Amino acid sequence: MIKTKKFHSTVTILCITLSVLSTNSYAQQTEHKHHNPSHSSHEVFNDKEAVTKMSKNFESAERDSMQQPHKVIKYLGNIKGKKIMDIGAATGYFSIKFATKGALVIAADVSDGFQAYLKDRIEKEKINNIELRKIPFDSPSLKEKEVDIVFIANTYHHIENRSEYFAKVKKGLKSNGELIVLDFFKVEFTDKVQAPAMGMRTSVDEVVFELKKAGFTSFEVEISLLPYQYIINAK
Repeated sequence: MIKTKKFHSTVTILCITLSVLSTNSYAQQTEHKHHNPSHSSHEVFNDKEAVTKMSKNFESAERDSMQQPHKVIKYLGNIKGKKIMDIGAATGYFSIKFATKGALVIAADVSDGFQAYLKDRIEKEKINNIELRKIPFDSPSLKEKEVDIVFIANTYHHIENRSEYFAKVKKGLKSNGELIVLDFFKVEFTDKVQAPAMGMRTSVDEVVFELKKAGFTSFEVEISLLPYQYIINAK
């Protein structure tokens, strides 16, 4: 089941609905080849100086303007008391915001550098409802039915063997659990936006197709809440 929400115009409704419902034709196309950086390209994320420099961009006012986290959190609803895994947590941009709303957060990342940065940050800010979890590239390292929500922002396109990976994510969700994917539209932007190269981005229909293969059956697609990104809620 796929639901699309809050469209600006009839034309947008038609275009997005056709895109989302095109997973059958997409499945008949040549096997999708993920454009993923090699694991060695992530070595920079373990360099303390590099991580400190990147944190200025990750926590910048420019990102706030693009990401509009207050809208994302409002979209999630009341998360107080819910257990959320934030995959690709990095500096804790979303993890800390979730924690301040009362969620029990697992800030997960493949990078030792970002995990160390976030450890220092939560100690300085005296935050006690964030658990750090270093994860491998091929698994979310979730226990069965461990969390209410798995949240992944700006990171989906980095994951290899995505259907296999998100099948593991699904096992880690509680019975009513939700996977929230937030990522960039696969379109050219007229504004200057710090987005991945077009070849690295994944479209809505690609994500839905891959998550169906992972075992998800219900999808809510939000395409007008944020200026440059879509949100997919999968169950």
